[in-house]
Amino acid sequence: MDVRVGEPVLVAPAEETKKGLYFLSNLDQNIAHRVRTIYCYKSCCRGNEDAADVMKEALSKILVLYYPMAGRLTISSEGKLIVDCREEGVVFVEAEANCVIEDLGDLSKPDLQTFAKLVYDIPHAKNILHIPPLLIQVTKFKCGGFVLGVNLNHCMNDGLSAMQFVNAWGETARGLDVKIQPFLDRTILKAREPLKIEFPHHEFDEIQDISNTTKLYQEEMLYKSFCFNPHKLDLLKKMATEDGSVKKCSTFEALSAFVWRARTEALSMHPNQQTKLLFAVDGRPKFVPPIPKGYFGNAIVLSNALCKAGELVNHPLSFTVGLIRNAIEMVTDSYMRSAIDYFEVNRARPSLTATLVITTWTRIPFHTADFGWGKPLFFGPVTLPEKEVILFLSQGEETKSINVLLGLPASAMKKFEALMEI
Repeated sequence: MDVRVGEPVLVAPAEETKKGLYFLSNLDQNIAHRVRTIYCYKSCCRGNEDAADVMKEALSKILVLYYPMAGRLTISSEGKLIVDCREEGVVFVEAEANCVIEDLGDLSKPDLQTFAKLVYDIPHAKNILHIPPLLIQVTKFKCGGFVLGVNLNHCMNDGLSAMQFVNAWGETARGLDVKIQPFLDRTILKAREPLKIEFPHHEFDEIQDISNTTKLYQEEMLYKSFCFNPHKLDLLKKMATEDGSVKKCSTFEALSAFVWRARTEALSMHPNQQTKLLFAVDGRPKFVPPIPKGYFGNAIVLSNALCKAGELVNHPLSFTVGLIRNAIEMVTDSYMRSAIDYFEVNRARPSLTATLVITTWTRIPFHTADFGWGKPLFFGPVTLPEKEVILFLSQGEETKSINVLLGLPASAMKKFEALMEI
């Protein structure tokens, strides 16, 4: 697929907005990487001739409400990320593909190299301070369809907050009122005074790589997607409860346990290798009181489970499910505020040595992003932010199947594929 990309322009808010420095909480600070997603559209009754103009005009209007998205990241006097709001604008590019949208292939098995052509990046950027928080690309296809490519810095939004922005943008494009007004004040998640670190925060622990996985990752990386249909998911839950130590478990617990164990085995970790699982827990309903509806920012906290590789591989699946359940139950208002205070003192990012990071997008309503061409035919990631990350993706609005997307060194991927056969 050949994509011809036009010159980038800046889309500023349609009206004057608040200027000055915009606070980012400690939950925003330690996930400052790019998240790239695409939304594919094709309507039987509307072509793509005006797609870019509609998107651009609506973006300008919605930036009045979400004005920090038009700002620029900088470093505060405290040495932390902050947004300088000066109405500079969102980077917007128009592009054309030399094929029809169906040529993207089986969208349930994403070709990340092809998808990467549909999301704009700033060439030769030295670091995140040289990249605006939000970059947009609209690519028209010969069939009348188009793809919206979104390149967003994670420090601006978690998944739910990002979709709130995209849906508000879509409502504006359709001439509707915005259903959920953004709550912009992130200072409600400031560190406490005095600081109160009440829990150990092992998510930041540095683990010694006694398995020399660094050498393994010098191999060619392969990226693959594995589909777990409802039958397979039920089978996993049955496996997790068959020894009786766990009476019942959720889909997330069973799938996470199965994948963590399989990846550990595929990487041939030493039995005494300490391995860590990290996953995000939505703090919105767990904060006391719950944070306001429409909160604009990151309200997720990383929870963790630790185990030796030998224990993980040799114990039944119920053992791993128990570790994950304990990690989920650990996340309370006190724990989340302790994590916020911990970062204030240590300014650490979670260590990823011998670590698996699971990001689940199954509950993020990507399918609701309607700009006037109906719901997207497909939505999904373009890249994995780190080699240690595995994504759980919904296969579509109508199915309960989950796609597991990950990258592994070639030799490890061969082992992992065999372990996925259940």
